[in-house]
Amino acid sequence: MTELPAEPAAPDPWAGLRAFTAARIALGRTGSSVPLREALAFRLAHAHARDAVYSALDLEPLLTALQPLQLPVCRVRSQAPDRSQYLHRPDLGRRLGVASGPELATHATEAPDIVLILADGLSAEAVNRHAAPVLALLVPPLQRAGFRLAPIVVAEQARVALSDEIGAALGARLALMLIGERPGLSAPDSLGAYLTFGPRPGLTDEARNCVSNIRPEGLPYPAAADKLQWLVQEALRRQLSGVPLKDEMDLLG
Repeated sequence: MTELPAEPAAPDPWAGLRAFTAARIALGRTGSSVPLREALAFRLAHAHARDAVYSALDLEPLLTALQPLQLPVCRVRSQAPDRSQYLHRPDLGRRLGVASGPELATHATEAPDIVLILADGLSAEAVNRHAAPVLALLVPPLQRAGFRLAPIVVAEQARVALSDEIGAALGARLALMLIGERPGLSAPDSLGAYLTFGPRPGLTDEARNCVSNIRPEGLPYPAAADKLQWLVQEALRRQLSGVPLKDEMDLLG
């Protein structure tokens, strides 16, 4: 029996569009399937995304990178005892652990304007890579503007809503959480920023503003820091956040 030659991979006519996006488009085909190269690339991207979900904060290098900011650092945990429980019980990631309340009380300062929170979320690797560079660009202009900053809070096994309890415990007017976003097949290390005026338990997502995809290949550090500074200033000036606070930075200057 004569073996038929394998059909060569056909180039996709839209291949030029791949220069403008990291999305999985214009993959080409071999017969009725995608080329082996693209199939393997998909499996590798999926593996990176799974690894990101189970990644942990690399605390020693992270704390070292925060030292130039000359702000105290407080470490807290949610009620999720481990990563498995964190993933299976999202509600536990939204509440402070028993020991974390007293820990925050020891770092309480007089009426801070802003508390900055670094949280592992669904990709601790995003925080390990991007949080310190963003804060290095964000903290100095906030301080020059006269805002009082609470100690930086590093939160493990944390969901976004944990910022409400942290902000309320420290009496902060505004909470800004940098957190690892849900990893995708093109970005396993995307950092998100969630801003909440008047943080307190019971708030829902319409009370927050979000800046997402912070990373060199997405929203670069300087642009992210500028946008966050503008949102923080406007939130504190207008005393609101979420749906009523629109991103009018480019319109208003």
